[in-house]
Amino acid sequence: MSATAAADWDPAQYLRHADHRARPFADLLARIPELPATAAGRPPRIADLGCGPGNVTRLLAARWPDAHITGYDNSPRMLAEAAPSAGPTAGGGRLDFAHADAARWVPAPGTYDLILSNAALQWVPGHPDSFPAWIDALAPGGTFAFQVPGNFDAPSHVLMRELSESARWRERLGGRLRHADAVLSPGAYLERLAGPGREADVWETTYQHLLPGPDPVLDWVKGTGLRPVLTALADDAAATEAFLAEYAELLRAAYPATAHGTVFPFRRVFAVVRKGGGA
Repeated sequence: MSATAAADWDPAQYLRHADHRARPFADLLARIPELPATAAGRPPRIADLGCGPGNVTRLLAARWPDAHITGYDNSPRMLAEAAPSAGPTAGGGRLDFAHADAARWVPAPGTYDLILSNAALQWVPGHPDSFPAWIDALAPGGTFAFQVPGNFDAPSHVLMRELSESARWRERLGGRLRHADAVLSPGAYLERLAGPGREADVWETTYQHLLPGPDPVLDWVKGTGLRPVLTALADDAAATEAFLAEYAELLRAAYPATAHGTVFPFRRVFAVVRKGGGA
């Protein structure tokens, strides 16, 4: 995660919807081609930018059991949650974690077979400007892949921003939340990623998550998009409770419960870019 958004992360809250959050990662992983290291018979080198608590980083080790995989994050709490997963992997590889901010991470050229980011770059203003350096750092035939939420115009975000900018909350919360320009459109990402010597694939998917329990959309965003608000109000329990009560009421109207749960549509944007020059 990036430090550019003022947010204190709560790994336990984030992992409350781990199955739903991991599904886009699995879909991204399925589109990543064979890595050049595998073709050459050597262990792959992989970077996971914004690894969070490491739950999906472990899936990389399952896909490439002999790889040296490093998960990077700038949240001490997330890295502490990930730390128990570090060490040798069953296939002879290694999994480790390191502190780094994706907004400033610059790898050495030619060192990675795969650079991947799952639901993290939306926290990094100007992240497309880093694409050239990250692609340059790939070995010939290597891959850069990421997915980001594309739902900043969804009611969950719009209502959150409108409430934060309302007269009651503007002084404490105004300007803290991201807007739709936090990510690019699929076409704009393709334009930034395509070029000579690259194979670029960009697409979008809208998941229809069926969430159980009371106020499940609020519970979801408390682990992600609402973190800047919760961080800003962390020293005022009464204000936190008041904001959440107002926001929950708005979310119930926007996402009404059904007999089977609450439907939470969630659009995501995916990109996979393979660098030329491999076998």
